Amino acid sequence: LLKVTIIPRSSGALGFAQYLPKEINLRTEEQIMDIVSMALAGRAAEEIFFNRVTTGASDDLKRVTEIVYSTIQVYGMNSRLGQLAFPKDPNAMFDERPYSDATAMAMDEEAKTIVDAAYQRTLDMLRERKEEVQKVANLLLDKETITHDDMIDLIGARPFVGDPQYEEFVKKRQADKESEKEKEQKKKEAEEADNANSGGDMGPMNPGLA
Repeated sequence: LLKVTIIPRSSGALGFAQYLPKEINLRTEEQIMDIVSMALAGRAAEEIFFNRVTTGASDDLKRVTEIVYSTIQVYGMNSRLGQLAFPKDPNAMFDERPYSDATAMAMDEEAKTIVDAAYQRTLDMLRERKEEVQKVANLLLDKETITHDDMIDLIGARPFVGDPQYEEFVKKRQADKESEKEKEQKKKEAEEADNANSGGDMGPMNPGLA
C-alpha cells in the first residue's frame, strides 16, 4: 500500500487506494482468496460500523464475482467442478455455453459458497482488528490522504513477511527517512552554530552621537 485517499477522483468514485505494482504471473488459490477478502473489506466495514450497507461496494462486488468465477470456470481451482476450464468466448451468443444447465447451477452454488466464506472471514478479521480500523478511519477523516508511513506509525508494521518487492520498498523508505533525519539534524546544528557565532561576535562599536 502506497497511499489511501477519501478525496473523490470523479463522480461515483469515493476515493482510492494506490498499491505497489506487482510483477506476478502466477497466483495460488490462497493468494486469490486473499484478494477476494480484501475486496470485500469495504462492504464488511459498512456492516460492522454502520449496521447497514450502501452502493459504495458495487465495483468491489463486481470484481469479486469475476475473480471467483474465474477460479471455477478458468483456473480449475474448484474441487466440485474439477480440472475443467470454460473460458468465455467473446463471439458466443448470450445463451451459448459449452456446459449443461446442471453444471451452470453447480458453478453458481460454488461461487456463492466461496464468496460467503470469504466474506465471513473478512468480517471476523475486521471485528478482531476493529480498533485499528477505527484509528485508520479517524486519520483519514483528519488528513483525507494517508501514506504507507502514516499506516506504519499508526498501527505498526505488518505482522508477516511481505513479498520481496514490498520488503525492498520498506527498506528504501526507512533509508530515505534516516537520510532525511540526518540532513535535518545537520541543518539544525549549522543554524545553532550560526546563531552562536552571531551572538558572541558583536563586531566593532561605531562611534555615535551622544
